Amino acid sequence: MSIVRRLALVALLALLSLGRAHANPMLLVDMDTLEVLYAQEAGQPWHPASLTKMMSAYVTFEEIAKGNMTLDTPVVLSKKAAGQAPSKTSLPAGSGLTLKDALYIMVVKSANDVSMAIAETVGGSEAGFVAKMNDAAARMGLTATHFTNPNGLHDPDQYTSARDLAVLALYIRQSFPQYLPLFGTDVVRLGKANLESNNSLLTSFAGTTGMKTGFVCASGLNMVATVERNGRNLMAIVLGGSSARERNERAAELILRGFSGAVRSTGQQVLTLANNPGVPPVDMRAQICGKEAKAYVAAQEAAFPMGLTGQPSYLNDVVPPRSYVATDLGRIAVGVSLPRPRPAHLPQFAAPVSAEAVAGDLRPSLAAAATNAAPFPRPRPNNL
Repeated sequence: MSIVRRLALVALLALLSLGRAHANPMLLVDMDTLEVLYAQEAGQPWHPASLTKMMSAYVTFEEIAKGNMTLDTPVVLSKKAAGQAPSKTSLPAGSGLTLKDALYIMVVKSANDVSMAIAETVGGSEAGFVAKMNDAAARMGLTATHFTNPNGLHDPDQYTSARDLAVLALYIRQSFPQYLPLFGTDVVRLGKANLESNNSLLTSFAGTTGMKTGFVCASGLNMVATVERNGRNLMAIVLGGSSARERNERAAELILRGFSGAVRSTGQQVLTLANNPGVPPVDMRAQICGKEAKAYVAAQEAAFPMGLTGQPSYLNDVVPPRSYVATDLGRIAVGVSLPRPRPAHLPQFAAPVSAEAVAGDLRPSLAAAATNAAPFPRPRPNNL
């Protein structure tokens, strides 16, 4: 290739990268003060993919807190649940798990079959559960969010925004901190299978505490990542990545810029960050899985080469794995007690909050369902 043609190709890739790299939503939030440290298209509606399961988990936590079920409630995979598209466990219809084990598998493996089974168990049906998801979204003020299913398989009418995902993550953190270990676990052992998380920050970026990844062609590769270092807690959201490398490295870069002070408060809190309701969600299928994918990935790599072969990476730490062992209860019938008692053990999670704490309005100005009954939001006091 001549030098002229090579320079022309580089210029084209640069233009392509400017057209899309800067359009993808990214958000960096201080979780203690709720300050927005960086925001890019944070109110743009976007398909959530498996980040949907964060809301599925939240709704389940609420129902446990209300006393409608327990962590030992059996979750049985229906034919509909077992027939969901991957990612999934591939357990046969009729297989049973405790709700606790099902939650771990849903969050860590991002298993669509188990997510549907949880929805049917908690909501009585998929539709009943989705109604609870949208009710919770309305109470949280997620004005750019709408759900049609509990697992994130693509539906044009299922969408959210980086801003709304940040608020949802903050509600999980404040209202149900006892369940945060689910989001920080990187592998669930189920029989001989190791069900691994796609969040590589958990094992290669020190201080990572969670939370979730997601992917469908229409969304690209999405991530919500939370990190704690030296007493500071930051959250990065990256939507529409062209690859897991790009998504993970961009999230790590945002976090490091926040810790270093390279980005500081924008003067906004995440709760007052504007959404763009009514704007259609971006559809990334052509760029991620279609005819434009090769050129799009090349443009993204040229614009952001971190983590590519021969390039530096932010993901160089060695973090001890955090695993959880789940039990396949075998095939059980609905309405029948668990076939064998679980062994006595010390509770991993704190006692759930009271039903009264989650029965009222969960809008930020009022007390949320937290174990410490702290109001939401709770800014960190200024240093003297």
